[in-house]
Amino acid sequence: MKYCLLHLGCQMNQSDAERVRTVIEALGYERTESEEEADLLGIVACSVRQKAIDKVYARIHMWNSWKNRRNLLTFVTGCVLPADTEGFLKLFDFLFDITELPQLPDMIRQYGVPTPMGAVDVIPRESLVDSSVGYWGIRPRYTSAFEAYVPIQNGCDKYCTFCAVPYTRGAEVSRPSGEILNEVAGLVERGYKSITLLGQNVNSYGQDRAGAEISFAELLRGVGKLGMDSAADFWLYFTSPHPRDMSREVVQVIADYPCLAKQIHLPLQSGDDKVLIRMNRNYMVDQYRERVATIRTLLPEATLFTDIIVGFSGETEEQFENTRAAMREFQYNMAYVAMYSPRPGAASYHWPDDIPHEEKSRRLHELSDELARSSSAYNRRMIGGTYRVLVEGPDRKHGYLSAKTEGRITVRFPSEERALVGQFVNVTITSAAALSVQGELAAVPAAH
Repeated sequence: MKYCLLHLGCQMNQSDAERVRTVIEALGYERTESEEEADLLGIVACSVRQKAIDKVYARIHMWNSWKNRRNLLTFVTGCVLPADTEGFLKLFDFLFDITELPQLPDMIRQYGVPTPMGAVDVIPRESLVDSSVGYWGIRPRYTSAFEAYVPIQNGCDKYCTFCAVPYTRGAEVSRPSGEILNEVAGLVERGYKSITLLGQNVNSYGQDRAGAEISFAELLRGVGKLGMDSAADFWLYFTSPHPRDMSREVVQVIADYPCLAKQIHLPLQSGDDKVLIRMNRNYMVDQYRERVATIRTLLPEATLFTDIIVGFSGETEEQFENTRAAMREFQYNMAYVAMYSPRPGAASYHWPDDIPHEEKSRRLHELSDELARSSSAYNRRMIGGTYRVLVEGPDRKHGYLSAKTEGRITVRFPSEERALVGQFVNVTITSAAALSVQGELAAVPAAH
């Protein structure tokens, strides 16, 4: 018997999907990429974006039409709003919160579906890290042999008015630090080269268990020491931090340990104080500016990424221009710019969506132009330098491989040597574009 699992949304959902895979495969199901030949079909859904929810409805309507021809079991989990839950309950065979993942075998058994391994009431011991810590204690089936995501918290307490995550994942809960460090240590021992700590607001890690858990800076220090003690070759990333909680100590720890990657993703969302207040971001542009100044001082080599929303409820042209000015000032290497879209459950859902789509699109394209200018300037300065990169796979350009620098700048170079995928190599940069650079394999050690 076979299963097919789809995941939508962010890296947290991808990480959750890896744990769902463990449970399903422990039942004896064989993974397939073909939905048509699967006996068990599931989705790790995302209510944060309407487009992702539309995909869920399209899939389940198609899957349910197949039930006229063959036996089929369907389920959905992930980030799901109460309103979407109500609709899904009528369409899927079962729906469960991701924290209920350990009960999945029992759910399947209660549906009277024989599994390849027979009736299974519990997850096999070899699939568990620690059964006392809920779904985090399930050992994930990583989808990559060199890149992995490690969740460190679930939920969110920030309640940004544009965001539905607190309503889909609940209050912020920190995963035990000992378990996190053990998972990272296991990945390092197995030769993983890129590891990313995941959370909605990673730098508030431990605040929900004050006095009983270490801080985010201490967690990073633990990984840094692990890297030094093991002499292993890897880069550790994290996403996403909240500017309000981005402390000087965190930046200093990153500077202190070579394995902690010199790349910071610091969501701005808006460059206007009044918009930030309406968004309930709990910082002003000047405070964000101070965080960036600390990064530039302690980590001058670090690249800087961000998230921005254009066309938020009530955003004036002047307020948009303040955001454009902020982009020019902070000189981002990458910015994920999104047009505002109201989501049920978020506070702003009840506010006027009063910026026309055409205007949102214009603002998005103007910020994309600003990004192209800042990233191009940075990338051109890379020309002539030799950089250490992690090869990710074949590039879209035939005969080339695609890689990333420590700062996550995309690098392509001519080669069809698949053995390089998942390995560090040195590349001398020969040309630059807005969001990527190109180079040649270099025999000499990288200076960057």
